[in-house]
Amino acid sequence: MAGAGLRAAARRWLLGGGQGGPRAASTSPSCPGCGPPGPGAHCPGTPRSAPTGGAELSAHLWARYQDMRRLVHDLLPPEVCSLLNPAAIYANNEISLRDVEVYGFDYDYTLAQYADALHPEIFSAARDILIEHYKYPEGIRKYDYNPSFAIRGLHYDIQKSLLMKIDAFHYVQLGTAYRGLQPVPDEEGPSIKQFMDIFSLPEMALLSCVVDHFLGHGLEFDQAHLYKDVTDAIRDVHVKGLMYQWIEQDMEKYILRGDETFAVLSRLVAHGKQLFLITNSPFSFVDKGMRHMVGPDWRQLFDVVIVQADKPSFFTDRRKPFRKLDEKGSLQWDRITRLDKGKIYRQGNLFDFLRLTEWRGPRVLYFGDHLYSDLADLMLRHGWRTGAIIPELEREIRIINTEQYMHSLTWQQALTGLLERMQTYQDAESRQVLAAWMKERQELRCITKALFNAQFGSIFRTFHNPTYFSRRLVRFSDLYMASLSCLLNYRVDFTFYPRRTPLQHEAPLWMDQLCTGCMKTPFLGDMAHIR
Repeated sequence: MAGAGLRAAARRWLLGGGQGGPRAASTSPSCPGCGPPGPGAHCPGTPRSAPTGGAELSAHLWARYQDMRRLVHDLLPPEVCSLLNPAAIYANNEISLRDVEVYGFDYDYTLAQYADALHPEIFSAARDILIEHYKYPEGIRKYDYNPSFAIRGLHYDIQKSLLMKIDAFHYVQLGTAYRGLQPVPDEEGPSIKQFMDIFSLPEMALLSCVVDHFLGHGLEFDQAHLYKDVTDAIRDVHVKGLMYQWIEQDMEKYILRGDETFAVLSRLVAHGKQLFLITNSPFSFVDKGMRHMVGPDWRQLFDVVIVQADKPSFFTDRRKPFRKLDEKGSLQWDRITRLDKGKIYRQGNLFDFLRLTEWRGPRVLYFGDHLYSDLADLMLRHGWRTGAIIPELEREIRIINTEQYMHSLTWQQALTGLLERMQTYQDAESRQVLAAWMKERQELRCITKALFNAQFGSIFRTFHNPTYFSRRLVRFSDLYMASLSCLLNYRVDFTFYPRRTPLQHEAPLWMDQLCTGCMKTPFLGDMAHIR
């Protein structure tokens, strides 16, 4: 329906010259889609005489602007929104589930999805550790966790205490560099650490709050020491088992989609698939969580279970052997010559795992939430297929489906096309018009960015480029989805096909030119002066 609406709107524009009613095609040297007059510019559009200069040129540019506004309005009927399904699986590579015989899973944020309520607990505990054990100022205790401050995939410049968002080409997105809780001018080349997993959200928030306190009170500090102390405090929350205690005490509050995880695993086993689990979490914690989601016999669903695996070194370090755990979780001393179903193993390494199971290559599909720790080595070095769990995807798609986002983005693209083509007018009045358009374009960019996050925008895009996180997502995952439960929407023999997205040289026309049928490629007349 939405595609039909777009085509109908474009056809109305073609037939009516942008005015809504049928009209013969014009041979005017300028039109809403083509901009400045040029040789051979015979395109549909409202007949207009060529501008001569000054106020007439300015009026000509604003007329093109208004034409584009009407076009964008016509192009977006109400049904064009809500096109994307938040529960869909998105493919970076072609993959047929019919060929997958073995499914592997991480535990945290893959089999077990956690509620956001866990983040303020981690933040507060690490903040108190800084004050009580590292002797940081008591004033830091006034800061509470702000869930809307940071997003996943940001980079932190340790030497300059800068938190920033970087695109796929290693450029910092304008307006996304923060020192403490305050934005800083776009500046300074970074030497950086990237925050890739969901657990890093409280860490970024705490780093920013501590820096904010020190700067606000004029306290001198060593940026590297502060970074290490905050990182260590966050680590202590995990090492001391505080996070495990909170989750175990209230699983209904913290664990999401447990019944859906059970449904996914049961369905795969019913279709003859082999399953394994490799997690860094300890057995007692995983056992309680799986009993909550799946039931007391959860181990019978898995052919192999490995806990405290110490990923990512599990995938690269050959020296650590597997150790078996008894029913109480105590280590056994016998040498491991096979990996038995229903048993629990600790540590080990991928090379022994491959030797003992013979699960190799593309018949294995492994799911995890961390692009580096879970997926990179498996795809690049061992040829497994990989699936990334990106919980933020659900919210981002719901925003993309809003009418506000669709109109803002479409008009932004149309305005950018106008700027590119109309820059041939360089008289003083025309430059004022172009400057006004550039200002409006920047305002539109900021509005679109703030729909996702006021400070940093979408985790997948800077203004027009993919983010560094997004590029790594494409590189290290065959599939990505908001949660494991998305698998329930597809048959176990389903084939996923990636959409072909155009390269720049494959899409020489702007959106508005395609819709108005102005097929000068690539505007040979208008761009001749560049050559």
